Order: sequence, then structure tokens, then C-alpha cells
Amino acid sequence: MTNNQTKILAEPGKQELFIIREFDAPRELVFKAFTDPDLFVQWLGPRELTMVLETFEPRKGGSWRYIHQDSAGNAYAFNGVFHDVTAPERIIQTFEFEGLPEKGHVILDTLFLEALTDGRTRITTQSVYQSVADRDGMIQSGMERGVNDGYEQLDVLLKSM
Repeated sequence: MTNNQTKILAEPGKQELFIIREFDAPRELVFKAFTDPDLFVQWLGPRELTMVLETFEPRKGGSWRYIHQDSAGNAYAFNGVFHDVTAPERIIQTFEFEGLPEKGHVILDTLFLEALTDGRTRITTQSVYQSVADRDGMIQSGMERGVNDGYEQLDVLLKSM
């Protein structure tokens, strides 16, 4: 297992949070794991859930939708639109959890990929929420475990590539 730790930074009272993580792989490979549908389904999200990728068009104006399912058959759907996909340095997209009773809780995510020495990569995701309450609700939902599980699975996938 890698020594790379995921940092989630959420300053009180702000509508944003940052997720920072380093990977022992070149930037182009990490970018590919975020944009290749065959790779994406292998790592994103909590490890006990399976993913069905319904739509995945990683290009400006493209949309995406996936469903995570647990062993009991419960489904959790998410969707969004890609606003910018600049290989291998940046992806800007919206993110919305379809399970909320009211609509309009759209998050704007910007993923930055930075090439480090020794062929490593640092990713920084800035997530901007509609309100502080939305951001705090996401943190309290257990998103940290899902992010950590996903990035640990991505570590394994990148090593196999």
C-alpha cells in the first residue's frame, strides 16, 4: 500500500473544499484513469459498491451519469456535465447526487493534475457548493470514506498499468 495520504481541506464557513492526493504514476496515466470509461469504473467510489456507467463523455459539453449499487440492490445515482477537459492537466465538471429530495444541489468540481518529480502526480480537486450547508452536508454524508476507498483502488489500478 502507498504512503500517499488524501487531504480534505474544508475551511469553516466557506462553500468550497479541496481534496489533495499524490499518486506514484505519471500525470498522463492518472488523467487517463479519470477519462477512460473502462478504467474509471474500476476505481471510483466505496469499494463495496459496484458502478454502472450509464453515460460518460469526457469532453467539453459532454455529460456523465453513473449508478453505484450495494449488495442489497440499493442504487445511488450521480450525474453532471463536463465543462472543460484539457489533457493531461485539468477537468472541470458539475456533480449532482440524484438522491436528494430537492434539486439544485449542484457542485462545480475542478480537478488539477500536477506532474511531480520522479514521475509522480499530485491532484487537487476544488469543489464549490451552492451553500455552506450543502458543503457541510456532503462532508457529514461520509464522502471522505468514499474518496479514500476510491483513491486506494486507483493506486492499485495505476500500479497494474
